[in-house]
Amino acid sequence: MKIHGEPTRSIWPLPDGSGVGTIDQARLPHRLATLELRDAAAVEQAIRSMQVRGAPLIGVAGAYGLAMALRAHADDAGLASAHQRLAETRPTAVNLRWALDRVRRRVAPLAPGERAAAAWDEAGRIADEDVAINHALGAHGARLLAERQRGLGRPERPLNVLTHCNAGWIATVDYGTALSAVYQAHDAGVPLHVWVDETRPRNQGLLTAWELAAHGVPYTLIADNAGGHLMQRGQVDMVIVGADRVTRHGDVCNKIGTYLKALAAHDNGVPFYAAVPSPTIDWQVRDALAEIPIEDRGGDELRRVGGLDAQGQPAQVAIAPPDTPAANPAFDVTPARLVTGIITERGIAAPSALAALFTQPAAAE
Repeated sequence: MKIHGEPTRSIWPLPDGSGVGTIDQARLPHRLATLELRDAAAVEQAIRSMQVRGAPLIGVAGAYGLAMALRAHADDAGLASAHQRLAETRPTAVNLRWALDRVRRRVAPLAPGERAAAAWDEAGRIADEDVAINHALGAHGARLLAERQRGLGRPERPLNVLTHCNAGWIATVDYGTALSAVYQAHDAGVPLHVWVDETRPRNQGLLTAWELAAHGVPYTLIADNAGGHLMQRGQVDMVIVGADRVTRHGDVCNKIGTYLKALAAHDNGVPFYAAVPSPTIDWQVRDALAEIPIEDRGGDELRRVGGLDAQGQPAQVAIAPPDTPAANPAFDVTPARLVTGIITERGIAAPSALAALFTQPAAAE
């Protein structure tokens, strides 16, 4: 994607090869700032603090972090320790463990002195593949949006799409997942408008709004609980979300609140899609509710709200006393029965046909 007309990725190797640069998502949407991560500890902190967020981006950052860790300790013990520390930073998003496992498989047969360079190269390949996967995924999704717009028989009204959380280019290396479809449909001339859930308590919807504004896509920010109301009144034509982990049976684990949107969509006959690059699919999980670890984040994310003060400076405001008990599960699971389809780089499949889609050769674009 572009910032001020310049093609930009969300993560990039620093010119001297000492680390990676990335967009500091904790500063958005009020300020565009970048971070330089020069060792594995910095990568771990950036992921834990959600300065780096989005399942595909976390995976790429983790891969680079493992490569940096091997510069200091490249023996088997160092490899195992760094892999474990990085994997523990965000347990729900399967892309992180997938990328770390891929780097470990690549370097394990090598001599310790060869591991860091090989890991760095593998991380770069994972980043490039993420871009290609999400571009292909978005092309399939864009065609779906165009077909839905034509099928409604209302050319005078834009297609109203509802999103939850941020599944845009800054949550990946480029293009995004759900928003890749939106961007490509918009660029192809499909008239559309996006309802953007705020996505409390971390307000990732504000990042979606920032992205859409930069790309020129019409959007409206709404409170998380407004989606069902809009669906009841025929103001939502489809829901499209990203995911942090999807099972082979099509159960979708995504940001907390996604399940409620799927229930409302099901009740109102609104199609519900998840846009999912293949590294987000966990082929081992069979019982999503029992087996997917749901990250439980700190209560202060609920008790405090961040923003800008009257002088335009970053500030946090307490909305509850500090001793208020608070539960903060970060994700929920939407069962496959509520999912209309899964959009992937291979095409679009019903949840029950997801595994079959990946046992067939990839179709030519």
